[in-house]
Amino acid sequence: MSNKFDDIAPLYDHEVKQAIQDLLIDPGFQHAVKYIMPEINWADFSAEMSKYETKEQFQTQMIYPVVKMLGMRVSDSLILDKTETIDRSVEHLFLSNHRDIVLDAGLLNILRHEAKFKTTEIAIGDNLLIHPWIDKLVRLNKSFIVRRGLSIKEMLIASKHLSEYIHYAISEKKESIWLAQREGRAKNSDDRTQDSLLKMLALYPGDKPFLESLKELNLIPLSISYEYDPCDYLKAKEFQQKRDNPDFKKTQRDDLLNMEIGILGKKGNVIFRFGNCINPELDKITETDKRIQTELAAHIIDKEIHRNYEIFPCNYMAHDLYCNETRFNDKYTAEQLDGFKNYLYKQIKKIDLDYIDYDFCLDKMLEMYSNTLKNYLAAI
Repeated sequence: MSNKFDDIAPLYDHEVKQAIQDLLIDPGFQHAVKYIMPEINWADFSAEMSKYETKEQFQTQMIYPVVKMLGMRVSDSLILDKTETIDRSVEHLFLSNHRDIVLDAGLLNILRHEAKFKTTEIAIGDNLLIHPWIDKLVRLNKSFIVRRGLSIKEMLIASKHLSEYIHYAISEKKESIWLAQREGRAKNSDDRTQDSLLKMLALYPGDKPFLESLKELNLIPLSISYEYDPCDYLKAKEFQQKRDNPDFKKTQRDDLLNMEIGILGKKGNVIFRFGNCINPELDKITETDKRIQTELAAHIIDKEIHRNYEIFPCNYMAHDLYCNETRFNDKYTAEQLDGFKNYLYKQIKKIDLDYIDYDFCLDKMLEMYSNTLKNYLAAI
């Protein structure tokens, strides 16, 4: 394997034992483990961790049980749907909407493991690597690093490097990859693929046309549906903060809180649903202007993600409340509606601002839950 990607790639298996020893003596890692598993016996845990010699052992024997336990704790059901659409003879880039900073990829991979697929490599922004131990842990868990916050010149170099790595991982390393369709989560759940992301994916190899380069990745759109978003009130709070102060920027502490609430908060029913590989649709594009090709490719991906959403009663209720209609009142009961209103009220009460604009925050939360339905209806 080429070592030109050492700066961003997951750890090699020969680095696993040392990385685990480094983690076990890191106070930050110890604190995080004890936070998620308060009853843990550290000596037993260390002895178990020290046995692992490969990333696969680490994932299947340590990460899988922990994420599975978390998944069972925070969801009412966990489903992986339409696996039959996947051609197992080739590797794929799975491009998905982004709902939860940590669990989108974590839950996907436990479900893939149970369905007898290899886990995917995971793209993760370096803005989340707040402590050195997090960097080590995610690379041990088959993550590769996406550099953020660079100058334009640095960004172009980093993007070419990342594009080359993704092509290399799929075609030569024979690893599938999970990547979010945009940088950061869509705060209002209006999921759209970033054109710049598709342009990055097709930077390598530089001598190939855009569509040909994209087709090499065997891209499959993936739809992630969480019935409830435990961070909904944090997103509403951020909308109000940005409205009240246009210069508002989230802090690292805000990011950590979002990660924590996202991991430990209740999600209701959870469904990961694969769409179809987009190569046949890319073949239909006759437009020669690369800018328009990019827009058309993004549209194909978005439509595939939107049509594969799972629509829950809360999405119908949010739509009717947001639009002040009763269009979908056959999809839920009066009791469910009262429960949903009560849920929203309790969430908004968690917002820790001196002044909470209740109507504004409620409106933003209803918009989040109704956008999923709006996009689904447009796609089908």
